[in-house]
Amino acid sequence: MTENLLFEVTDHVAVITLNRPEKLNAFTGPMLHGMVALLDECDARDDVRVVILTGAGRGFSSGGDVGGMGGAADNRPHVTKNRIWNDIQAFPKRAARFEKPLIAAVNGVATGGGMDLALACDIRVAAKSARFAETYAKIGLLPGGGGAWFLPRIVGPARALELLWTSDFLDADQALSIGLVNHVFPDDGLMEGTMALARRIASMPPLSVRLIKRAVHQGMSVDMTTAFDLISSHIAIARAGHDHAEAIAAFKEKRPGDYEGF
Repeated sequence: MTENLLFEVTDHVAVITLNRPEKLNAFTGPMLHGMVALLDECDARDDVRVVILTGAGRGFSSGGDVGGMGGAADNRPHVTKNRIWNDIQAFPKRAARFEKPLIAAVNGVATGGGMDLALACDIRVAAKSARFAETYAKIGLLPGGGGAWFLPRIVGPARALELLWTSDFLDADQALSIGLVNHVFPDDGLMEGTMALARRIASMPPLSVRLIKRAVHQGMSVDMTTAFDLISSHIAIARAGHDHAEAIAAFKEKRPGDYEGF
């Protein structure tokens, strides 16, 4: 763990906070691996059903620290390749295997690798002051943190290419209009709004939530027949567990469900 990450759990919702506000939460290798470790912990904890990723201070994350780039850096191809693969891509690769809901609450700026962190989450919500940009082309690089893979799948390839080629900024309302974020909240209401959404999701049967996420991601990379086959198996598992019967009983009795996670 690193002092540049904060972690707390309340009402089945875990909040991971990038805590390097003096650098607009520009991330370091230890921060990225710390985030992976926290996702591991959240996976293992039954009291965690939803995870929120956000930033401290006035920004979500400005991405990698540009001060360490350029001619003074060790730019030998094998060194760069290993750093991208082992450090920069560690979080999106772990997020792809994380079966609980993962929400990015974007406060302020999210640029370059910082925007990629948000893209790796299942959904994004934004403060009114949030601004997004894939700034790699401006510094002669490419989106190593997953932007070239995630962004076209979220906003479509044509829109993604324009954003990647121009490094243009989007404000929160523009991000909402193209489907990059699901909700825009007032700056002082970002975490309140995000927590309300997270608690709604956390109140659902946890196994159903996880299997729905798995089915959506599986369905995006297989044919329809395979997707239907997979989800029929998921339904058979969900129906055999405690929470399905409890959900039906709660519905009939007009009360919240008391779920155990299976």
